[in-house]
Amino acid sequence: MISANLVVVLVETAGPLNLGSVARLCANYKPSRLRLVNPRCEPGDPLASLMAVRGGEWLKKVEFHSSLSAAVADCRRVVACSGRIEAQERQHHSPKEAIGWLLEPQAGPAQVGLVFGREDHGLSKEELLLAGRLLRIPTGPGYGSLNLSHAVAICFAEIQQQLEQQKAAYAPLQALDSPLASHEQLEQTIQDAEALLLNVGFLYPHTARARMGKLRQILLRAEPNAEEVALLRGMVRQLRWAIGRDSG
Repeated sequence: MISANLVVVLVETAGPLNLGSVARLCANYKPSRLRLVNPRCEPGDPLASLMAVRGGEWLKKVEFHSSLSAAVADCRRVVACSGRIEAQERQHHSPKEAIGWLLEPQAGPAQVGLVFGREDHGLSKEELLLAGRLLRIPTGPGYGSLNLSHAVAICFAEIQQQLEQQKAAYAPLQALDSPLASHEQLEQTIQDAEALLLNVGFLYPHTARARMGKLRQILLRAEPNAEEVALLRGMVRQLRWAIGRDSG
């Protein structure tokens, strides 16, 4: 068993054979949840059931989401599997490095997210910005793309190995007064900040997405706790109120 706290997210999966294979892997390793973002195939497809074998129950209990942001909202940390080597403004980590970071014992939301993109073109740049780490599986030079279910299998095996090592390395984590913020808390703060910065003219509509993406990465790297995020959001809201009062 991997972990009751691991959420696996598949974005716009198109192949029922791939979906069934991932369900079979979930039956083997038993993560917490399997979530689908706008799937392009149905979990009830006979080909998915054929590949799932004893993992058929996972196809029946998948959770559906309309966006990746919603699918990882309750996660403390998120790793995205990425084969987009052109996005070198961000470091791509090995499975060992990225999974090690994902599984570090921390207080805060129990769940962590592992995200896999579309079979044909992976994850968009905006979707990659939601992840605190990008994971790239090394491949041979002739063909740099892995089948979706193969990538999931490699990541699951790495998680299983590291969790077994952690059992001996870590004592039970003591509860902390200031747990890490969830992705949902961070996103709400970022949305409030974007509205404020547009209002005061620091941001322009045509550049807001790129600049807020950089702010999101700063916050993901800093990993503020819930109290710190609440403080930031309170400051933003107070500034918006003060601006509205003065302009009234």
